[in-house]
Amino acid sequence: MSLQEEFQAGKVLLIDKPLNWTSFQVVNKLRWEIKQAFKLKKIKVGHAGTLDPLASGLLVICTGKMTKEIDSFQAQIKEYTGTIVLGSTTPSYDLETEINETFPTDHITEELIKETTKQFIGDIEQYPPVFSALKKDGKRLYEFARAGEDVEIKPRNINIAEFEITNINGLNVDFRVVCSKGTYIRSLANDFGKALNSGGHLSALRRTKIGDFEVADGITIEDFISSLNNQIE
Repeated sequence: MSLQEEFQAGKVLLIDKPLNWTSFQVVNKLRWEIKQAFKLKKIKVGHAGTLDPLASGLLVICTGKMTKEIDSFQAQIKEYTGTIVLGSTTPSYDLETEINETFPTDHITEELIKETTKQFIGDIEQYPPVFSALKKDGKRLYEFARAGEDVEIKPRNINIAEFEITNINGLNVDFRVVCSKGTYIRSLANDFGKALNSGGHLSALRRTKIGDFEVADGITIEDFISSLNNQIE
């Protein structure tokens, strides 16, 4: 089977998404490169789970007939690492928007931080961020948010299997989370701040695993393009 036939029959590509790229941009870029490489008019390319532009890490990309497997990949558990900044909030729950409120933090101890993670283990209800791509009445939630319109958001049932604090440096709390499909780590950061009787927002996020796929086995967009071109020459 030729490389072109492999892409059309279906490949799974593990991409280490850089910061400031949308998942959609990554898919578009890879689709364009594959079409150019093999002079194709079209080829199916899709991703198994969106990453926010301000998040980096594992993006599972499917081509050709493997796009039929996207739903099953999306349903698998995911692992993230990142940093929550305590004592302040933003409307988007991350650094996409400016800090809008600050809170006391003098009462927060390392012991309290670690103890509070237990509140989030297991099956919990979570409200998605209003700055998200979820749709309501045919519009994405972030469209309402950017227009300054109030919108009712319903909570979702999610599962957090592990919530580990890996380092505490002042108000910066590094963590590792293993969670179900549909979990918003930005919402977790916001809720975690509230649970500490303070505030919190996400300052860094990296997806490290989806099911058995690991970001350690992933490649950059540039390396994928270089490898593709080398195999054709």
